[in-house]
Amino acid sequence: MTQTLHIVGGGMAGSEAAWQAAEMGVDVVIHEMRPKVETFAHKTGNLGEMVCSNSFRSDDDEQNAVGLLHWEMRTANGLIMTTADEHRLPAGGALAVDRDPFAETVTAKLKAHPRISVSYEEITYLPQDGHWIFATGPLTSTNLGAAIQAETGAEALAFFDAIAPILYAESIDMSKAWMQSRYDKGETEEERTAYLNCPMDKDQYEAFIDALLTADKTEFHEGETAGYFDGCLPIEVMAERGRETLRFGPMKPVGLTNPHSPENKAYAVVQLRRDNALGTLFNIVGFQTKMKYGAQTEVLRMIPGLENASFARLGGIHRNTFLNSPTLLDNQMRLKSKPHIRFAGQITGVEGYVESAAMGLLAGRLAAAEILGIDLPTVPQDSAMGALIHHITGGAEAKTFQPMNVNFGLFQPVEGLKGGRRGRKDRYKAYTDRAKAAWQDWLSHS
Repeated sequence: MTQTLHIVGGGMAGSEAAWQAAEMGVDVVIHEMRPKVETFAHKTGNLGEMVCSNSFRSDDDEQNAVGLLHWEMRTANGLIMTTADEHRLPAGGALAVDRDPFAETVTAKLKAHPRISVSYEEITYLPQDGHWIFATGPLTSTNLGAAIQAETGAEALAFFDAIAPILYAESIDMSKAWMQSRYDKGETEEERTAYLNCPMDKDQYEAFIDALLTADKTEFHEGETAGYFDGCLPIEVMAERGRETLRFGPMKPVGLTNPHSPENKAYAVVQLRRDNALGTLFNIVGFQTKMKYGAQTEVLRMIPGLENASFARLGGIHRNTFLNSPTLLDNQMRLKSKPHIRFAGQITGVEGYVESAAMGLLAGRLAAAEILGIDLPTVPQDSAMGALIHHITGGAEAKTFQPMNVNFGLFQPVEGLKGGRRGRKDRYKAYTDRAKAAWQDWLSHS
C-alpha cells in the first residue's frame, strides 16, 4: 500500500513537491496554516501565493542559469512553471506573472488532483515517524522554528526580505515616464516595451538619496539583527553603502532613451514592471524598502512621473529563517538526525521563487521515489538542479553559509573553454547544453 507523504507549507516549494510526488503515484497531504494563522506578507490563503516580486526572472535557457532552471522544471512537468506560463505578463526577457490568478490556479490544480488533500492547520513539531517534507519558507512560524532549532542544536540564521511597493498605473504621469525595456530587449513589441521608466537628472537623484538616508525606517524587534541578502537589499541600505550605489544598481540609466527628451541622457532611471494582466498595477523594480509608510509615500513621490502616485500596497519587511544546510542536510535533502524528514524551498538556504520551487520539485521526487522503492541516482551536479542542491547540501562553506540564487558560478567548469567576459557566451551555452542532457537522463530514471 502506498504510504502518505506529508508536506508542511503550501508555498512555491510545498506546492511543487506535492505535485511531483502525486504525479509519481504517492498520496499527499499538504498542511498549510494559512488563513487560520496569518503572516505579515501573505494576503490570502491560496497555495503558491507570491508575496514579493511577481517575476521569475530571466527565461533565457541558453545564457542564464535561472532560465535554465525554468527549462529543467518545465521538462519535469513542473506545476509552478506550467502555471506561470499560463498567466505570463510581458516583461522583456523575463518571466513575470499575474500573481492572483497564478496562485488561484495553483490552488485549484492541487485541490483537483485525486492524490492530494489539503489540511489547514499549523504544524508546530517535528514528527517522530512517517514521510515528511518541511517547506515552510522564510515565514516559518515561531513554534515550528523553535522545534527545528531544538532538534538541530543550531541557532536560527535570519535576515530580512523587504517587499517593493505596488502602485496604480492610472496615477503615473506618462508625460514624464515612458515604456521601454533596457536595450529594447524582447522578441515582440510588447516585450520591448515591458518596463515603465522614470528619469532623474543629477539634482533630482541627489535629493532622492538625501531623502532615503533621512527617512524614518522600521525598527527591528529586540534580539533581531539586519543581515541582508545582497540580492534583496532595501533601497535605503543600498544608499547607505554609497551615494552612487543605486545609480549602478536598480536605477542604472543604461540602454534607455527618453522619447520626451531624446537629446538628454538621464542621470538615473527608476523602472516599474506590470504587476497584473490588466496592466492596472505596477511594481517598482528593485525597490524593496523598510521605510515607514508615511516616509515611503513622501520619498517615492519625489520620483519624476510618480508625484501623484497612488499605492495599492506599500513596501514592508519580514524575517527570513534558513537552515545551515551544509551541516544539517544530506544530499537527499534529509535531516541527518531525522532522515524521515526532508526540507525544501527557501528554508534550505536558496533564494528566490524559482530556486525554492526547484528544491520543492527535487524533494517531492526524492521522497516519492523512496516511498515507492525506486532507486534514483544522485541528482547530476552538471544540471542546474544538481548544482544548486550540491551547493546547499555540501558545496558551500558551512561557516559562512548564506542564501544563494542559482548562477553559473555553481557549475563545474567545462574543459577546453576559455574564461573571462569574452568567452562567456560560448561557456554559458556549453553549461546549458550539458545541463539539459544530464537533467533529461536523470528524469528518465523516475
